[in-house]
Amino acid sequence: MARVIPLSHCAATVVLLLAGVACLRGIGRWSNPQYVEFISVLEDSHRLGTPEVKRKLALYTFDFRSWPIDFRWDSAGVPWGGSRDVPLLRTPPGHRGAARGFLGALRKVPCRLASLLLAHTLGRRMLFPGSVRLLQRALLPALLQGQARLVEECGGQRAKLLACDGNEIDAMVIDRRGRGGARGNTLVICCEGNAGFYEVGCLCTPLEAGYSVLGWNHPGFGGSTELRFPPRSIVLYAWSIGGFTATWAAMSYPELGALVLDASFDDLVPLALKVLPRSWGHLVTRTVREHLNLNNAEQLCRYQGPVLLVRRTRDEIITTTVPDDIASNRGNDLLLKLLQHRYPKIMADEGTRIVREWLEAATPAEERALAQRCPVDESWCRAVLEAFAGDRDPPFPWSLGEELSVGERQRLALFLAQKHLQNFEASHCTPLPPQAFRLPWTLTSDL
Repeated sequence: MARVIPLSHCAATVVLLLAGVACLRGIGRWSNPQYVEFISVLEDSHRLGTPEVKRKLALYTFDFRSWPIDFRWDSAGVPWGGSRDVPLLRTPPGHRGAARGFLGALRKVPCRLASLLLAHTLGRRMLFPGSVRLLQRALLPALLQGQARLVEECGGQRAKLLACDGNEIDAMVIDRRGRGGARGNTLVICCEGNAGFYEVGCLCTPLEAGYSVLGWNHPGFGGSTELRFPPRSIVLYAWSIGGFTATWAAMSYPELGALVLDASFDDLVPLALKVLPRSWGHLVTRTVREHLNLNNAEQLCRYQGPVLLVRRTRDEIITTTVPDDIASNRGNDLLLKLLQHRYPKIMADEGTRIVREWLEAATPAEERALAQRCPVDESWCRAVLEAFAGDRDPPFPWSLGEELSVGERQRLALFLAQKHLQNFEASHCTPLPPQAFRLPWTLTSDL
């Protein structure tokens, strides 16, 4: 009993000290006229929500949880429509000969528990390092500085978007219509990488190129109908792992105008196997498929609109060997899967072979040798594609190519590959300069 009394005295002393500090903090705040003004603006933003009040609120830096909700996922009425056929998470098919029934399920329990543990400990933090609090604290000064620049110099408007799963998304909108030329009429929605934030991320590339932009921080996807951009004037631009959310959005909202994927990949499994021990191969594959399945290529093939892939030639992240081995860049596989889906007759064995050879050309001499052996006549290629498409704009996949010779299919395959892929001589994390940002190619015009 003698030991309990001193402990209770210590606990009471700590509680009194904390209560005193809280009281002093409250008195100090309410005696500060700037804080009182901030509270008044915050209350007006929750009660009124007018643009003028929101502009005043944007001048303050405070906990984002107190920011009023500007847009709800269900407040726009019926969405444009789209497909939900591709699940975010896919369970791998069972192996032949596996035991069925209760005993079979019981044998799988240890593997499932190991996959769950790996996904929610090491896997999630390796895949999304930007969610680690320590990294966020280290980047906080740069994030606040970038946010202030977007608001004060670029006229950005900060907003909170409430997603259907309850996540509150921090977003920034910069509307350049009327002050950015013709490009300002196109809205580019930017999807950041696994350690990217809109304050200092890929948003700067289309912004400096003159486009209207919407940037947001993971997790989730949002957009505001108050922007009143026609769906065809909205372009999705994603860097690295942001390609997953961008391809999902393009698949789910097929009326979006175009999709640009920078330094993205087709599937997470080969990249995960590269960085983890080889002996973990089965566990890693199962964990990715059940918990972290970033099936970019599968989602991309569900989108019918224009697509441009930007490949970094010295990418150290999405290559499966060394950065200089351009043949192991998983962006190659993303392009091949897209073209094979859209133009299966053209991308038959000969077409796929010539495109892969072009993708693996590591030197200008190899590219020139390939161009001499298989010259591409752009006028002829465009004429063939336009003759097939006509005025009907047929959906993919196209049946074009069966009537062409092997050489013609190869030239057409190279033409399509060159139009869908843009090389950028840089590493994975080098910002894409504004002059290198362009919209995808279409038959009607080179955007």
